[in-house]
Amino acid sequence: MRQIDVRHLGRERVICCWQVGDVLIDPGPEPCANTLVDALGGQVPRALLLTHIHLDHAGAAGALVRRWPDLDVHVHELGAPHLADPSKLLASAARLYGDDMQRLWGEVVPVPEANLRPLRGGEALAGGFRVAYTPGHASHNVAYLHEDSGRAFVGDTAGARIAPSDLTLPPTPPPDIDIDAWNASLSRIAEWRPESLGITHFGALDAPFDQLAVMRDRLAAWATIARELDGPAFEQHVRDEIAAGAPDADTAAAYMLAVPPEQQWLGLDRWWRRRAAA
Repeated sequence: MRQIDVRHLGRERVICCWQVGDVLIDPGPEPCANTLVDALGGQVPRALLLTHIHLDHAGAAGALVRRWPDLDVHVHELGAPHLADPSKLLASAARLYGDDMQRLWGEVVPVPEANLRPLRGGEALAGGFRVAYTPGHASHNVAYLHEDSGRAFVGDTAGARIAPSDLTLPPTPPPDIDIDAWNASLSRIAEWRPESLGITHFGALDAPFDQLAVMRDRLAAWATIARELDGPAFEQHVRDEIAAGAPDADTAAAYMLAVPPEQQWLGLDRWWRRRAAA
């Protein structure tokens, strides 16, 4: 088992693809595919396990299937149609990223339906993985427990934490942040009693229960603050958190790429408005 830094936009410690034997977990975006392939050194993966379909986690999936046509792509059943036909996914992302779409995410290649392995949660997969449905960050989020190692691969559900900082940021972009579902998913991961967590932004966390508790607190704090502030003020709050919590400029820049401050209020505000309308 190892973590592969796919060096998003040439920067270290932004996106981690996990390799467990012949399985890759969250390969990152398409512009990073060559870095990932080079790191594999000729190894051919059997399967991709996707925690969710956001482009920083899964954007390279179609390009990797094009390279390796027998590659299985495991993803929640709600996300699978958007890999087969990414037009709605790309339209949603374009509202956030605008003219930066190509620079950030490159070519998003459809995944043939024959390669898709839709999940609901509760499955046992080859290679010793168990699957849990863990919505909150995204409605189609899943986590994977590797039973031999005890490591739970949770994508963004346990937050972004970039060593050597201990600052945890909850990624809360639109469109489907759900704080109540997210808290339930944190409990679901804890019920696995994992020995460690593998997160995408960035790396391994060896005190899983501490991290899950911190994430629960951070979600509550950000939800409250987002209700009190408007978008620009919340963005500045996130920037201030990063400036105070990152020990150096490179770590701060990695946080800025992993959790763009200008996007985080939008998901929380949408959640509050949905709750008010319910």
